[in-house]
Amino acid sequence: MFQQSGNNMGANSFGWASAAFVISAFLISAPAQELKPLLLPPPRSDGGKPLMVALTQRQTIRDIKADRLADQTLADLLWAGFGINRPANGNRTAPSAMNSQEVDLYVALPEGLYLYEPKTNALKALIGDDLRPRTGGQEFARTAPVTLVFVADLSRLAKAEPDRGEFYAAFDAGCICQNLYLFCASAGLATVVHDLDRAPLAKAMKLGPNQKIIMAQAIGYPK
Repeated sequence: MFQQSGNNMGANSFGWASAAFVISAFLISAPAQELKPLLLPPPRSDGGKPLMVALTQRQTIRDIKADRLADQTLADLLWAGFGINRPANGNRTAPSAMNSQEVDLYVALPEGLYLYEPKTNALKALIGDDLRPRTGGQEFARTAPVTLVFVADLSRLAKAEPDRGEFYAAFDAGCICQNLYLFCASAGLATVVHDLDRAPLAKAMKLGPNQKIIMAQAIGYPK
C-alpha cells in the first residue's frame, strides 16, 4: 500500500517536473514584447502661464508622483524643450552652437527607451526595458514617469574645434534644460535635473563612440 502510494507520488512528481520544464522552455523561447513607436499629438504652442510668472515659479521639485503623463502633455513638454518652432528651416526652441543641433533627447518611460524625433513629432522605439533606475540612485530617478537623458552626438559639431565640442554640447543642453524647467513651471509639473553614472547607462542605451551623455532630467506631477 505504501509502496504503491510512493510510486504514484513519483509519477506525479515526474509529471509536474515535465510540465514545469515545458512552461520554462516556452517562457525562455517566447520573444519579449516589442516596443512600438509612439506618434505624439501635435504640440500646443499657445496657452500656459505668462513668461514672467513662469520665471517666478521655476524651481526644482524632487518629490514626484509616479502617475503617467498624458501624451499631449508629453508632446508639449518635448516641443518646449527642443522642438521645431520654425518649420521652414527646421530651427528649434533652444539654441545650439553653429546650429549643430547635436543634443538628442532620449525618453525613458516605464515600458522602455525612446528617442524624440522632432521632425515627425514621434518617439522612436529603441529598447523595451525600463532604464529609469539606471539614471540615478535617488527615488525620483526610479519612479518619475518620464526621465529625459541628454545625449550629445559630437560628430555633428564638425565646425567646432575638437577640444571644444563637449563644452558646446553642455552649454546647449543647459539651454534645453531651462526650457523644460519653464514649461514645468507653466504646466504645474515637478522636475529635477541630476547627474548620473554615465558609462553603464551608455552601455545599456547602446550608444555609439561619438555619443556622450550630459545629464538627466526627471519630470512628473508633484506629490
